[in-house]
Amino acid sequence: YIGALGARVICDNIPGLVNKQRQLCQRYPDIMQSVGEGAKEWIRECQHQFRHHRWNCSTLDRDHTVFGRVMLRSSREAAFVYAISSAGVVYAITRACSQGDLKACSCDPLKRGRSKDERGEFDWGGCSDNINYGIRFAKAFVDAKEKKVKDARALMNLHNNRCGRMAVKRFLKLECKCHGVSGSCTLRTCWLAMSDFRKTGDHLRKKYNGAIQVTMNQDGTGFTVANKNFRKPTKTDLVYFENSPDYCVMDKSAGSLGTAGRVCNKVSRGTDGCEVMCCGRGYDTTRVTRVTKCECKFHWCCAVRCKECEDTVDVHTCKAPKRAEWLDQT
Repeated sequence: YIGALGARVICDNIPGLVNKQRQLCQRYPDIMQSVGEGAKEWIRECQHQFRHHRWNCSTLDRDHTVFGRVMLRSSREAAFVYAISSAGVVYAITRACSQGDLKACSCDPLKRGRSKDERGEFDWGGCSDNINYGIRFAKAFVDAKEKKVKDARALMNLHNNRCGRMAVKRFLKLECKCHGVSGSCTLRTCWLAMSDFRKTGDHLRKKYNGAIQVTMNQDGTGFTVANKNFRKPTKTDLVYFENSPDYCVMDKSAGSLGTAGRVCNKVSRGTDGCEVMCCGRGYDTTRVTRVTKCECKFHWCCAVRCKECEDTVDVHTCKAPKRAEWLDQT
């Protein structure tokens, strides 16, 4: 626990916070600690989802926006980052509530008494994840920055933040324990639990693929589709305004780090293939010797002994663009 004075000093020194966020940070230092832990988790998830893409959700050290200038563009990448980070905050706070790490919340107090599902009646018991508290706090904290400004980008961010929060709730599942003669399910005790965060990441990744390009409507209160042939976005769709850069070459103004030096798959025809990843520039091949554990055997009791095997593999990495072409972009 960070003492009250420590909380004030720490919250005053976090760059990029608006007043409302600073106040929440000072009032709930233990929740902010959970949010910090959650941030590592959603950044890891973002990097997992885009590991085979030209934009691989790379982070920048010593930059309070974490992703640098890529966030300045109202692109589908920015839409995904807002959604997954908002989801990550909900997930981290809800989990910390259930684990008893926070003073402000605990298990869901509404899940008491009897209820029923398609299998019949059950008793609420155990510790149901208090997702509504997680969503309320995440909404107050994350949305505070966007509510300071009433422009198109703020509206886009608020919409994508909400998509992220709802994605976590979508994967709540009912877990039950059976009681009765030899475990028969005549009596059941159940509780609501969040699914693994990977499910939320996979869901938002699909939403990224189907993200809808929009423009502001004339009274500035919502969106209209940029292309009349596309359907209108629902509350669960990610929305964006601007097309993405191709992320092929380093372009600091667009937040593109380029793909020079990225590992690619020579035989793949997908986004991780050398043709796509290297943007047609070609690739270098290096022969690498790797040492791995092999022929592992279990010995009674209780050890596993392995041999060390060497194998030689070819690693393909994207060539850098020719000098003149690179200079045009930076």
